[in-house]
Amino acid sequence: MVGVWVVLGVLLVGGIAGAALRARNGRIRTAKARERALPEPVAQALDPGAAVTLVQISTTFCAPCRHTKAILSPLAERTEGLRHVELDVTDQPEVAQALGVLRTPTTLAFSPDGTELLRISGVPKGPAVLEALDEHLSASSTGSTR
Repeated sequence: MVGVWVVLGVLLVGGIAGAALRARNGRIRTAKARERALPEPVAQALDPGAAVTLVQISTTFCAPCRHTKAILSPLAERTEGLRHVELDVTDQPEVAQALGVLRTPTTLAFSPDGTELLRISGVPKGPAVLEALDEHLSASSTGSTR
């Protein structure tokens, strides 16, 4: 009988942990003010001609990273002022560490001057990304297409 209670307890704790992780996946958070320099690969990826550059931090064997790219690349192609760049940090973990990235995929939105606007952990939802970036995209251009 004790074994049944242990199994039920483990299932309950696992279910709660899974629900908490699922709730955090794709959540958009505004960036905290940071005064640190951007790692060189990220600084090079920024597009001075785009109002917002989405830098997706990925690793080679990350299935959600491929799904994130499939969402963000077309979104950037059809939205004026938005650029998407995927940065594979498999062989350069110091980049992820410098940015404070603890999991992949994590997507960071940067202004042309390198200011972090927001970050998304996990697979984002396209409409939610556009909604969160609306003020930055509309400030640079009045005719963005969605």
